[in-house]
Amino acid sequence: MADSSPVVVVTGANGLVGSAVCRALAERSATVRAVVRRAGSAPALDGLTEHVGDFADESFARTVTEGADAVVTTVHPMGSSREVQHQVGAEGTPVLARAARDAGVSRLVHVSTAGVYDRSAGIGDVVEDSALLPEGSGAYPDTKNATDVALAQVEGLTTVLVRPPAILGEGETSVWNTLRPQAARDGERRANPEQTWAWVHVEDLAAFLADVAIGAVADADDPERGPVAGSTTPVIVAGEPATWRDYLGTVTEALGVAPEWTDESVWTGRMPAHRAKAWGWAPKVNLAQAMDELRRGLTARS
Repeated sequence: MADSSPVVVVTGANGLVGSAVCRALAERSATVRAVVRRAGSAPALDGLTEHVGDFADESFARTVTEGADAVVTTVHPMGSSREVQHQVGAEGTPVLARAARDAGVSRLVHVSTAGVYDRSAGIGDVVEDSALLPEGSGAYPDTKNATDVALAQVEGLTTVLVRPPAILGEGETSVWNTLRPQAARDGERRANPEQTWAWVHVEDLAAFLADVAIGAVADADDPERGPVAGSTTPVIVAGEPATWRDYLGTVTEALGVAPEWTDESVWTGRMPAHRAKAWGWAPKVNLAQAMDELRRGLTARS
């Protein structure tokens, strides 16, 4: 990593995660190249320049990564068709990864998902080497898994696959603070209250992504101590233990509707995030604070 201000490319810089990463990088005095598809949508931050284009375009990818130290990829159109998710994730993201490698970029930090892991009833705690879901589990996990595999095949690059569970945080596009509550208001509020609900706050996730991108976490020959140089290292980033009683209970209370509790067999394990914590990560937002933010946001919008 460069001795001067590190140059970091961030895709999806106008999204919930991407914008938070840009802020975290700015706080760390990094120079940020914010990649967006719509002009004027990147955050207004010191040290940030907006780059409008498609990162799957080879020419644009080469231009935006030239002279950069790291790349953080946050884009995956999870609400789109399987074909679009595969095209953007498994086909498009590796284009940027190859351009980054060819440009001499030190590190690629990719936002994957803990949703690639099997979390069936009876499965215990989930860690980085736990079983992944098989092909055919759904468009989102299938295409996220395919993207991870495609990135691992880009040789000559140090790649970190960051796997968060549910990402909490205020925003119009926030799945868990905005979109899922809207679905609950419309009647989708069935869950076993004892089922594990793994989560992380977007600000804590962004802090981890930024620290890894700027090299605050040094390369290592053991994935328990840091990213393995020239290889691909997965790392789970999750907050303290919680259940659907915590999340859906908070949502329904704030909306003034009743949850529909069920009693089917469910996953009750944990995501301890030992690896992320061994790399120096310490989440600052606890469950009570996250639920309070969620409750306040829903109450303000009701």
